[in-house]
Amino acid sequence: MVPPLRVLIVDDEAPARARLRDVLADILAEVPTELVGMVANGEEALALLDTCAADVALVDVRMPVLDGVGLAQALGRREAAPAVIFTTAYDDYAVQAFDVAATDYLVKPVRAARLAAALSKVLARKVTSDQGAGSPTPRSHFTVTERGRLLRIPREDILYFLADHKYTVARSLDAEYLLDEPLSSIEAELGSEFLRIHRNCLVARTAVVELTQVSDPKGDPAQGRWEIAVAGRGERLAVSRRLLPTVRKALTV
Repeated sequence: MVPPLRVLIVDDEAPARARLRDVLADILAEVPTELVGMVANGEEALALLDTCAADVALVDVRMPVLDGVGLAQALGRREAAPAVIFTTAYDDYAVQAFDVAATDYLVKPVRAARLAAALSKVLARKVTSDQGAGSPTPRSHFTVTERGRLLRIPREDILYFLADHKYTVARSLDAEYLLDEPLSSIEAELGSEFLRIHRNCLVARTAVVELTQVSDPKGDPAQGRWEIAVAGRGERLAVSRRLLPTVRKALTV
């Protein structure tokens, strides 16, 4: 069972705090949460976090004493700090929000679906972190969010990972999923089972059917490209020339 997220609400307006509390209750079945406190500014939040732990803080931007950006900066200097999701009536602080590594930026009135999606990101990271804590073995599942739901995708179902801007796409036989983690960290964890064939692609070693050279249109074999065929999907993925010797060696072992 997934433990609930411990949530701290930080907003200088009592009605706004109450609304967020109510929205959390509305989405409890989708994203399990436990409210650890509601405070009116950043200094009160830091004081509360000295006495109890939180997984995520829902933080207003404009507040007296210590505003939301200042609070996020202060949390960034702490170990085991909660993730920050900004909840604000203003949409012109988004750049500052992501400069301090906020998980999400929600504009008031905060909608239940948007809050559930933002919290699901935090919960997915927490589950992944808990799975890997204290154990050098690779995780057995990848936890992803899809339409406000948490899904557990068995590692052995994934045929390959493909980097896509700031996300990574994991593809199975009949579906694909967005992972909020870089390809490099997946390779570090699963390098014994997945083979790097390109700077943007890791393929399950067991999913490689063949390595073939595609002829150059002008008939020059030296200029032809190399591809691997992926089991079950009828796909061919490009192999970079730099990694070709490594791929060849891995496939002959």
